[in-house]
Amino acid sequence: MLDSLFIFGSPRGHVRRGFPLIVIQVNRVSHPALPYPISDYTRGADFARLLGSRILILDGAMGTMIQQHKLTEAQFRGERFADHFKDVRGDNELLSLVRPDIIADIHRQYLAAGADVIETNTFGATSIAQGDYGLSDIAYELNLESARLARAACDEFSTPERPRFVAGALGPQPKTASISPDVNDPAARNVTFDELRVAYTEQLNGLLDGGIDIVLIETVFDTLNAKAAIFAVETVFEERGVRLPVMVSGTVTDASGRILSGQTVEAFWNSVRHARPITIGLNCALGAALMRPYVAELSKICDTYVCVYPNAGLPNPMAETGFDETPADTSSLLEEFAQAGLVNMAGGCCGTTPDHIRAIAEKVTVLPVREVPVIPVKTRLSGLEALNIDEDSLYVNVGERTNVTGSKMFLRLIREEKYEEALAVARQQVENGAQIIDINMDEAMLDSAACMHRFLNLIASEPDIARVPIMIDSSKWHVIETGLRCVQGKPVVNSISMKEGVEPFLAQARLCRKYGAAVIVMAFDEQGQADSLQRRKDICGQAYKLLVEEVGFPPEDIIFDPNVFAIATGIDEHNHYAVDFIEATHWITHNLPHARVSGGVSNVSFSFRGNEPMREAIHTVFLYYAIQNGMTMGIVNAGQLGVYQDIDKKLLDLVEDVVLDRAEPLGKTDPADERTSTERLVEFADSIKGSGIKKEEDLAWRGLSVEERLSHALVHGITTFIVEDTEEVRAKIAAAGGRPIQVIEGPLMDGMNVVGDLFGAGKMFLPQVVKSARVMKQAVAHLVPFIEEEKRQIAAAGGDVRSKGKMVIATVKGDVHDIGKNIVTVVMQCNNFEVINMGVMVPCAEILAKAKEVNADIVGLSGLITPSLEEMAYVASEMQRDEYFRGRNLPLMVGGATTSRVHTAVKIAPNYEGPVIYTPDASRAVGVATSLVSDNVDAFLAEIREEYELVRTRHASRKETPLVPLAEARVHRPKIDWANYVPPRPKFIGRRTFENYDLNEVAKYVDWTPFFQTWSLFGQYPAILDDKVVGEQARKVFEEGKAMLKKIIDGRWLRASGVVAFYPANSVNDEDIEVYSDESRSEVLFTWRNVRQQTVKREGVDNKCLADYIAPKSSGVVDYIGMFAVTGGLGMEVHDEAFLADNDDYSSIMLKSVGDRLAEGFAECLHARVRRDLWGYVADEALSNDELIAEKYQGIRPAPGYPACPEHVVKKDMFRVLDPEEIGMKLTDSFAMYPASSVSGFYLSHPMSQYFNIGHIGADQVEDYVKRSGRSEEDVRRSLASVLR
Repeated sequence: MLDSLFIFGSPRGHVRRGFPLIVIQVNRVSHPALPYPISDYTRGADFARLLGSRILILDGAMGTMIQQHKLTEAQFRGERFADHFKDVRGDNELLSLVRPDIIADIHRQYLAAGADVIETNTFGATSIAQGDYGLSDIAYELNLESARLARAACDEFSTPERPRFVAGALGPQPKTASISPDVNDPAARNVTFDELRVAYTEQLNGLLDGGIDIVLIETVFDTLNAKAAIFAVETVFEERGVRLPVMVSGTVTDASGRILSGQTVEAFWNSVRHARPITIGLNCALGAALMRPYVAELSKICDTYVCVYPNAGLPNPMAETGFDETPADTSSLLEEFAQAGLVNMAGGCCGTTPDHIRAIAEKVTVLPVREVPVIPVKTRLSGLEALNIDEDSLYVNVGERTNVTGSKMFLRLIREEKYEEALAVARQQVENGAQIIDINMDEAMLDSAACMHRFLNLIASEPDIARVPIMIDSSKWHVIETGLRCVQGKPVVNSISMKEGVEPFLAQARLCRKYGAAVIVMAFDEQGQADSLQRRKDICGQAYKLLVEEVGFPPEDIIFDPNVFAIATGIDEHNHYAVDFIEATHWITHNLPHARVSGGVSNVSFSFRGNEPMREAIHTVFLYYAIQNGMTMGIVNAGQLGVYQDIDKKLLDLVEDVVLDRAEPLGKTDPADERTSTERLVEFADSIKGSGIKKEEDLAWRGLSVEERLSHALVHGITTFIVEDTEEVRAKIAAAGGRPIQVIEGPLMDGMNVVGDLFGAGKMFLPQVVKSARVMKQAVAHLVPFIEEEKRQIAAAGGDVRSKGKMVIATVKGDVHDIGKNIVTVVMQCNNFEVINMGVMVPCAEILAKAKEVNADIVGLSGLITPSLEEMAYVASEMQRDEYFRGRNLPLMVGGATTSRVHTAVKIAPNYEGPVIYTPDASRAVGVATSLVSDNVDAFLAEIREEYELVRTRHASRKETPLVPLAEARVHRPKIDWANYVPPRPKFIGRRTFENYDLNEVAKYVDWTPFFQTWSLFGQYPAILDDKVVGEQARKVFEEGKAMLKKIIDGRWLRASGVVAFYPANSVNDEDIEVYSDESRSEVLFTWRNVRQQTVKREGVDNKCLADYIAPKSSGVVDYIGMFAVTGGLGMEVHDEAFLADNDDYSSIMLKSVGDRLAEGFAECLHARVRRDLWGYVADEALSNDELIAEKYQGIRPAPGYPACPEHVVKKDMFRVLDPEEIGMKLTDSFAMYPASSVSGFYLSHPMSQYFNIGHIGADQVEDYVKRSGRSEEDVRRSLASVLR
C-alpha cells in the first residue's frame, strides 16, 4: 500500500521527561519588514529608507502619453530603421533610440507633477518582446539608453531634500511559461523558463549599466515568468556584486481575484516572496475601485511595503486617454486606499497622465504611511491557491500516487504516455483531500526530466489539480531543477542533503532559494545517513546553520528528515534507533526555530512486515512519543495507526520496551526471563499475527467506573451496555440529589465532546460519528421519561429549560432524498441542538408554519435534485414576504448535493434580506449553527455578507466559455452515416415488467463508490479501502454495508422491480425525438425535447445532442428507443421505521444508502440484459463489473435531470407510457421518484452514442425550444434553469 505524508500539529515547548533540552545559538534570519538591511543596497538605499516615512509617488502611463503624439510609421522608424524589414509602429521602446526627446519630456512631466520614482521605457524591451518587430538584437541597447534617459531626467529634478529614483521596468513578456498557446496540446509552451531568464538577464544588465536605482518586475500575469525574472535578477546581482531594491507588481485580470495564470493574490505573494521585494502590489487591469479588495488582502498578509498603480478605470475608446477616469476620480479612490492604511506607494498605469499623478500626489502624500504588519512565521506554499502551515496545523496530506517508484499503475501510465489517465490519478489525489501532490519520475527506463517537464506542464493546465502545491521528488538534481522551471507556485523540493559534501549542498540550496522552493533536508552527509542521535544533531544543526546563515534560507521552509530506521532487528546497534529519532526530533524542535520535522514512520516496523496488528501498535507508540517531542510530518499508512490508549497493556509494555529501548523493561514479568526486549516482542508477535488483539480483551474497559464506561462507549460507538450503564449513572446521580440531565451534561457530553474534537480534527470519520450518535440517542431515550418529568416540575416553578438552539429542517417539496438531511440532524442533536426533522417532500407553507409554531432559531432546507434549488429560492422569498421571519432576521441554512456557495449567493440569498448560509456538509452545519446562536452572530453574518457579495461580484464578472449560434452548433453535430447503418430492432415492442428481481443477481452490478460518498469518504472503490487517510474507516463501513446487504437479501427486506419498454423512434427538428406507438409510426406517443451543446469546442470536437444518436425521420431509416424505470427500495419503510424507533440512525442511513446502490445496480443489471438479450445488439458482450462502471459498453442510458438531459419534465410522458405505478413507483409534482431508491431513463443503442455535459445554452436555443415545444418561455426557462446563463 502507498503511504501518505502527514503533518501532525503538536504543541511547541513541551519537554518530555527524559529528553533534556539542549540549546545552541543560531542566528534567526527571516523576512523583516525591510527585506534587506539598508547597508546591503549598493543603489536605492534612500528609496528604501523613505518608504517607511511617507507615501511615495510612482509615475503614470508611458504608452498613453506616447499615443497623444500620434506618431506615424516613418516617425517610429527614424533614419536608423528606415529600411527595416518589419513595421515598427507601436514599438514604444524603440522611441528611446529614435525619439529620445519625447521619452525624456514625458519623464520630466511626471517628475514635475510630483513623482518620486519614474519607470524606464522598457516594458517590452527584451529580446523576446522585440522579436515581434525583428529587433531582438538591440534589446541591450534599448535598456541602456532608456535607463540613461530616465537617469538624466531624475538627476535634473533630484535634490538632497527630495531625491528622485529610476525604476528599471521588467515587463511580463508577450509569451507565457505557464499557459499553452495550443488548445490541442495543453503541455505546449511558446517560451521556456531558460529563454525568459536569458532575456531578463540581458535586459537587467542594460538597465544597470544605464544607472537605475530600483528593479521593478511589473504587470505579472504569469507568475512563472516573474519567477524567471527573479532568478535572473538574483543571478545578475551575484555576478555583479550589487543589490538594488526589487519591486514586484502583479495584475488581477478580472473580478475573479486571480491573475491570468490562475493564482489567487495570496498564492501569488507566496510564490514571489523569496525575492524579498521592497514592495509588493498590483497594477494595470482593473481600475482602483475593482482592485481594492485585492489590495486590502495584500496589505493584510504582506510583511513588506505595498505599491499600487491602477489604470484610470476601465477602457473607454471615446475618452482622450482611452480610459474613463478623470484625475479627480482616480486620485479620490487612491486617497481612500491611503486613508484605510493600505498603501506605501501609489501611482498610475494605463490611461493615467501627469494630471492624474499630480492629483494623486496632492491627496495621498499628506496622509499617514501604511504600517507594515508583523506576520506570523509559517511555511507558505502555493499552487493556484495558498497553503500556509505552522505549529498549529493538524496535518497536511501529501498525495503520493503520482510517483513512479511507489505506484506500478502510475509508472505504466507514464511509460505508455497515457498522460490523460496519469492526470486523473493526480486529480483523484486532490479530490480525496491531498493538500500537496508529490511528483516523482525516477525510473531507469524513463527520461525522467522530460516526463517531469511534460507532466508538470499538463498539471498547470488543470486548475482542479494545480490549485495545490507541488512536491518535486527526485534523487537527481537535474530532474528537480527541470521541475522547478515548470511550477509557478511555491513548491517543496524532495530532497537535498550533504551526502556529496557541503558545497554541492549549499549550491543546491541557493538554487532552491532562487527558484522559490521549500526543501526537505535529509540527515545525510559524506559519511552516510545519520544513524545515531549525535550524528542526527550534528548534521541537522550544521545544515540549519548553513542554510539560515550562509544561504539566507527561511527556517520555516526547512523540513528535516532525521531518518527513521527499523528496530527489533536482532542487532543490538539498532535497538536505540527509535529513541534516537525521537530525541533528535525533540532537539530539532527546541534548537532549530521554525524548522519542520518529517520521517518515514513505516520504516520503524519493517522487521514485522506481514504482521499488520504488530506494525500498527509500533507505529502508534512511535508516533505517540515522536509527536509529543515535536514531530510535524510523517510518511505513514493511516490504516496502520491505532489509538494509543486502546492498545492492550501487555502489548503496549512490550512495544514500548523496544521503541524506547528501556533499560528496565516493563514487559519482563519474570525475573528469571533472560530474553531481550526484542525477543519477547517477536515471540508475542506470533500470537497476534493476522488477528489483532483478541476480542475478549476488548471488554477490559468494563472494569472502569460507570462514567468512564459511558464515555468509552460513545467514543467507540458501542451500544451493547449503554442502557444499563446510563441507568446506573442516573441512579447514582439521583441518590446524591442530582438531576437526570447531569448524565447528559456529564459523561455523555464528555464523550461527545471527544467525538466532536476528533471529527473536527479529521481524526474520526462520519460513520464513526453516526455510530456515536446512535449510542447517544439510545442513552438519551432512556433518560427522556426522567427528564420530561423534571421539566414539568421546573416549568411549573417558572424555570427555563431551553436547548442550545432550535432548528426546523426539511427536504423541500418535490424531493424525496433525506440521507444527508438525516445525518445533519444527528450531528446537530449530538451538539445539543433541538432539531425538528420534518422529513421529505415538505411544502414551503408547512416548513414556515412549523418554524413559527416551535419558535425555531434556524430554518434548514435540503435537496438533491435540481428543481429543489428553485424551491429553496421560493422558500427564501416567502420568508422575505413574511414579517415574522424578516423582522426576526431568522437564519436560513441550505445544503444538499446540488447546492453550492455560488448558487446560494447568486440565486437564493438575494430573495431574503435575512441571513442565508450554504453548508456543504454535516461537519460544517454545527459550526454554522453555533455561530448563528452565539453572541458574535453579528460579526459572523457580516463576514458571510461580505463573502457572498464577493462571490456575486466574481460570478457576474466571470469569463464564460463563449457560445456559438444554434445554427452553427447544429452544423457541428456528430457525423453519422445513416445511409450505411441499420439500427437493431428490439425483441419486442411495448413494455415488460420485472417484479421481485433476484437481488443476488442485482448485487453483482453494485457500484460501491457512491456508497462511500454518502458517508463523506471520498475515493474510488476499491482503491479507497487502501487509502492512506480514510482507508481504515472505509474498510469498516464497507464491511457493515455488505452485512446490511446480506440482511436485505437473506431476509428479503427489500424488493427490486422494474419496467422496460421499446418503441420505434426518429429524430425531428434537429433536437427532438418522436416516440411512436407501433411500427406503422403513425401515432406519436410523445416527443422528447432535447437541447444541444452550444459552447465553443476545439477543432474535431462536435456539439452533441442526444437526438443525434437516433436516425432522423427525413433519412427514412427505421430506428428505436428504449426506456426504463427501476426501484430497489420497495419495502424499506417498515425496516427504516423500526431502526428509527430504536434510535438507530446509523442503521437507518445504512439501509437507505445500500438501497440506493441496489437501485443503481438494478438499472445496470437490466441495461446489461437489454444489450445482450432484450434488444440484443451486443449479444456476445462479456464485460466485468469494473468495465460496466467505467461505461465501456455500447449504447447509453441517459437519465432526465443529468448532464446530457438537464430537463426533468420528460419524466411525465415517460412515466405515462411505462406505467411504473404497477410496480410501486410514483412521480412527484417536482418530478422526483418515489421510493427514493429509484432510477429511470432512456436506452440508446447507436455505437457512437456517449454521455456528455450540455453546459450552457444561448437565448437563440431557448427561443427555438419555446417554438418547438409550444410551452411558455417562463416555463421553459424554469425547467432549463441549470443550463441558462
